[in-house]
Amino acid sequence: MIRALEPEQLTGRSRTHVVDVPAERCALHPEAAGAFLALKAAAAGAGIGLTAVSAFRDFERQLLLWNEKFLGLRPVLDHAGRPLEVSQMSDEQRVRAILVWSALPGASRHHWGTEIDVIDQYAQPVGRPKELLSADFAPPGPYARLDAWLARHAGRFGFFRPYDRDRGGVQPEPWHLSFAPVAHEALPAVTPGLLAQALDGVLIQGRAVIERELAAIHARYVCAIGEPDALALGAPRIPWELSPAARPA
Repeated sequence: MIRALEPEQLTGRSRTHVVDVPAERCALHPEAAGAFLALKAAAAGAGIGLTAVSAFRDFERQLLLWNEKFLGLRPVLDHAGRPLEVSQMSDEQRVRAILVWSALPGASRHHWGTEIDVIDQYAQPVGRPKELLSADFAPPGPYARLDAWLARHAGRFGFFRPYDRDRGGVQPEPWHLSFAPVAHEALPAVTPGLLAQALDGVLIQGRAVIERELAAIHARYVCAIGEPDALALGAPRIPWELSPAARPA
């Protein structure tokens, strides 16, 4: 039985629930780590270099990203991926614009250690950084083959894609994998009250808007996701603790 995540783990204020995965230079929940390495091995057998470009992210990192975007120190993109000029926006407009692609600190699924953003390193265009662009995952993009392979095989290893289509909140992210057996149990535990507790006393830009709109933000940007199917939820456990590479994060 998988142990439920505690409040500080759910909101990224603790990392006691993740392990380092040296081969991927990231940290993951141990259940997700074992499953991802098995998924990676299966992909390699199909000639695909499945590689994590982002995984566990703690609260402080998410807070830094949020504040820098709010202040215009990092790009803020519209629904089509075009840069916005935040200096011309109200606080409410900035908050809504950031939420299209970035989670509120404490509300990121990446806090759980179950989420992995991936590319196919074998298909990565020469000289290009490891960008995450929707167009790259659709034909004739470089990761279109990865996208199709994941659609067929990810569920057998317990993974699904929560941002599979536009539900009026977070934009589609074909690169985003979620480990269903843990994430499906974690989501209902992330309530507006828990988020308010995590943000209490924190220096966060746009606080007045966030506090006023927290329930709506939770409904639209946390809960409006795709549901894992029975295959992903019932995938066989692949124990990380049996791996010689396992060690505490």
